[in-house]
Amino acid sequence: MSGDTVPDGPPARTIRFDVLTLFPDIFQGYATQSLLKLAIQAGLVQIHLWNIRDWSKDKHQKVDDRPFGGGPGMVLMPEPVIDCVEAVRSRVELPGRVVMLTPAGRRLTQSVVAELAMHDRLLLLCGRYEGFDDRIRQTLDPIEISVGDFVCNGGEVPAMIVIDTVIRLIPGVLGDETSAVDESHSEPGRIEYPQFTRPRVFRGLEVPEVLLGGNHRAIAEWREDQSKARSARYHPDTSGDH
Repeated sequence: MSGDTVPDGPPARTIRFDVLTLFPDIFQGYATQSLLKLAIQAGLVQIHLWNIRDWSKDKHQKVDDRPFGGGPGMVLMPEPVIDCVEAVRSRVELPGRVVMLTPAGRRLTQSVVAELAMHDRLLLLCGRYEGFDDRIRQTLDPIEISVGDFVCNGGEVPAMIVIDTVIRLIPGVLGDETSAVDESHSEPGRIEYPQFTRPRVFRGLEVPEVLLGGNHRAIAEWREDQSKARSARYHPDTSGDH
């Protein structure tokens, strides 16, 4: 799956995601909806899906085995995974950066998202089972990313989270370029102010009067105060940073 529908003239910038997974079909519906679909059609984003099993030398496409030293579950073997990454990297001139989705990785925050968005190509390596043979990490020297202090069934959903967050920082993906500037976590610990739309009154709950008067300075001050109050409530450890 790649961005085949491109508008007249080259886009200002394109970011390419190569997703390396045992379950590429998981991404088929995801990549055909909402902002991501529009970004692909506009030529701003490319998504290419690769099945790691295609690089298995086993007749049954086996890619995992029992861990040395014993223990539950199965571990992804180094040969098919590394062969897959190296083959995919060689498909285009830009080698890109490998991102390994793993609970042991660096926590994904908005600042980390901004770092990832600086790359024009990211290879998202999705784990399964009990994880990767550590020689995969040692050989590929990936950026290791965790989307939170919990464990998913595999790296596919975390890969979607990386894609979803990164593309928002690509110029042209959002309809309003200020959206990514003002929203939650645009600064460490910052939570966005509450939003309201029609109707003015819903089940006895009214839109704050300040938002109805057209005084833009007062609105900006109200929103800043609300943002600080929310940030102090939900992120008291960082609320003093802004």
